[in-house]
Amino acid sequence: MGIVSTVLDNVFGLSGQALGLWQQRSETIASNIANADTPNYKARDVDFRSALQQASGDSTNLQLATPSEGQIGSDSTTSTDDLKYRVPLQPSMDGNTVDTQVEQSQFASNMVHYQASLSFINSSIQTLRLAINGGGQS
Repeated sequence: MGIVSTVLDNVFGLSGQALGLWQQRSETIASNIANADTPNYKARDVDFRSALQQASGDSTNLQLATPSEGQIGSDSTTSTDDLKYRVPLQPSMDGNTVDTQVEQSQFASNMVHYQASLSFINSSIQTLRLAINGGGQS
């Protein structure tokens, strides 16, 4: 599996890791929306830019080659320690910092990014198939 993983990383670059981060962010935002009425719930979000920089090797804090506790692994899960709290525009009286309009907007935006990453990966797969099949020539 190590060789296959390395080959896929070379083919897809950061797109596969980005897809996992977009998925994690969707789950986090959905959790925020689900807890919009929970007293003292603090809205969280994935720091996508920081996580992607770490995944690309721009930072030495996170190495994806050998995941351990608190690191992003191949199953696209992120430790809750990697999540950041959202700065509330207008916190409620009960201490909840979820703004449903902001969360819904972020969720919609996140899904556009997720779909774009998925489309890029699908395009890469189609290009590989074309190359393997010799451009459709028999």
